[in-house]
Amino acid sequence: MIAVKVLDSSGNGYASDVLAGLSWIRRQKKRLGIRIVNISVGSYAGKYMSEDSALVRGLVVGVAAGNHGPANMSVTTPGISRKVITVGCSDDHKKVLVRGNVMVDYSGRGPTAACICKPEIIAPGAKVVSCTNRDGQYSMKSGTSMATPVVSGSLALLLEKYPF
Repeated sequence: MIAVKVLDSSGNGYASDVLAGLSWIRRQKKRLGIRIVNISVGSYAGKYMSEDSALVRGLVVGVAAGNHGPANMSVTTPGISRKVITVGCSDDHKKVLVRGNVMVDYSGRGPTAACICKPEIIAPGAKVVSCTNRDGQYSMKSGTSMATPVVSGSLALLLEKYPF
């Protein structure tokens, strides 16, 4: 696994940093054998992406649906792209803490503004043990950003069995 860091220690960043990370992946994918991209971030910054945006051609891309549900059209960018697998949270009915806010039924839902059904798949994302910004420490995190790696890992297993 190769991690391209595009967020600061608080989990914040700019769309330009994510795009720069994707550009690096495009340049390195053949040399490093990159086949899957996991994007566990999202925003409503529509000027950077539409439903037809291709993030990284030739790769399978799993993207978080965002935590702004349950209303229709609450999937965040880049999850609105038709060319990615958008991942929602299957256990968002549980009361959880997401970035300091207590939330229930938070998983982003479609359709998108272009009437595309999103997310394509859901996975567990509530109270997942995850790494922190401090070496060797872990914490419980919740949200679609925690569900997306479950799907990306499953995709890796599928590609190992059925390579393209």
